[in-house]
Amino acid sequence: MREVKVTNNSYPLIGKNNRVPNLSQEFVTNLQSNLGLKFVSEGNGDLNSTFGPEDILDYIYAIFNSPTYRRRYAEFLKMDFPRVPLTSNVELFRTLCTLGKRLVDLHLLETQEVSKFITRYPVPGNNRVDKGYPNFIVHDDNRTGRININQTQYFDGVPQEVWNFHVGGYKVCEKWLKDRRGRQLSYDDLTHYQKVIVALNETIHLMNEIDQAIPQWPIK
Repeated sequence: MREVKVTNNSYPLIGKNNRVPNLSQEFVTNLQSNLGLKFVSEGNGDLNSTFGPEDILDYIYAIFNSPTYRRRYAEFLKMDFPRVPLTSNVELFRTLCTLGKRLVDLHLLETQEVSKFITRYPVPGNNRVDKGYPNFIVHDDNRTGRININQTQYFDGVPQEVWNFHVGGYKVCEKWLKDRRGRQLSYDDLTHYQKVIVALNETIHLMNEIDQAIPQWPIK
């Protein structure tokens, strides 16, 4: 990570309707100096001559979802807020903005991609998450399995790595259902859960793409 001298302490950070991005002026100025691009105070830039606050969000989101970043700074992250490494590689910045934007849309379930289910929910029943559930049964291919919510009903075709995907200390797929034990899942619940599975599956792929896009650490 290259240290950059702050060269412009009066750069305007006010966008439309007097909205102010939640970014320090020093951070914006450093990134602007690194990239040689002009900061615009609203939305996205074109990433050729300009960048905006939403591009910065996407860039940061990509960095924080890098498996290498999380491993490399694991001990530091236990003690302090995460630090954002700044790049002077414009092409890398563009790539990470694009990947970060895809992750943001996935995690907000704001992309049509999440509606392309990779799982089935084939057995009718009361849709209740019973005591002692959920559990995961691996198929013979050792790649996919099914998530049982009671003795007869289940989500089938779930990638094992999606079932094992953690955020913090929790398996996302397991915790979502555990929090609903004793409840009857509605149609919207069943649909939402299958969207989450798609989002997590794509997240795993995108996290690997982010790592592949970053040529070295520390980022330069």
